[in-house]
Amino acid sequence: MSEVIWGLATSHVPSIGAAMDRGLTSDPVWAPLFEGYAPARTWLADKTPDVAILIYNDHANGIDLDIVPTFAIGTAERYRVADEGFGRRPVPDVVGAPDLSFHLLQHLMDEGFDLTVFQELDVDHGFTVPLSVWTPDPGDAWPCPVVPILVNVIQYPQPTAARCYALGKALGRAIASFDGARTVGILGTGGMSHQLAGARAGFINPDFDAMFLDAIENDPEKLAALTREDYIRQAGSEGIELIMWLVMRGAMNERVRKVHAAYHVPASNTAAGLALFDNRVAQHA
Repeated sequence: MSEVIWGLATSHVPSIGAAMDRGLTSDPVWAPLFEGYAPARTWLADKTPDVAILIYNDHANGIDLDIVPTFAIGTAERYRVADEGFGRRPVPDVVGAPDLSFHLLQHLMDEGFDLTVFQELDVDHGFTVPLSVWTPDPGDAWPCPVVPILVNVIQYPQPTAARCYALGKALGRAIASFDGARTVGILGTGGMSHQLAGARAGFINPDFDAMFLDAIENDPEKLAALTREDYIRQAGSEGIELIMWLVMRGAMNERVRKVHAAYHVPASNTAAGLALFDNRVAQHA
């Protein structure tokens, strides 16, 4: 039996990775954002799981936009860092966990989630930036193997928040029935409020983001009840990425403990948020 020990929700803005790669984290423009990450990184430093699961969306770098699966999972032994047009990020490729991937695949399929399967997959900033938020100096390898789970937040109609939350619940049950890893960390990525194009380009809604940061801890069902249109209206067309946080939250216990949260505006015309949760509340009560 495996146990989820923590969940980390974080924005995956590509310029965050670029700032790290270029040594700009102490620059006055970027310092407040990275200072907000520091307490989470400190807490996570001695809590490396046996394996991590990262929920993210591709940005037309590993997947052609002609075919965009609603939900997908990677089953590879290794995931190459994608070249997004400016060369590959100077970070390690990602080691996979095929045994866990196939276990999750079977259990999620049995629960009615028909996942597309990627036996080969390049991973872009949606995947590597959250890993860098967790581990800024990975050296030659990330802290542990990682299973990618992909969600379509790019092309309409995206899955509903309720469906993503239900996927997280099923994911939690699948993890609990896996004997091959003792501890699991889950990362939910994307958001917060932002819109990159159209008449509302540059739109950010701090009030909605503050509500979301509170509810993702204390009332995720409230967030799961919001419609696709609610997310786009209140958080922007790209703010709908927040439904991926619900996959992470659904896989955790009903009661969690918030270790740290941070919020910064703007990061590349985006509201950037972070929330770290300890899933072992009962052990610390």
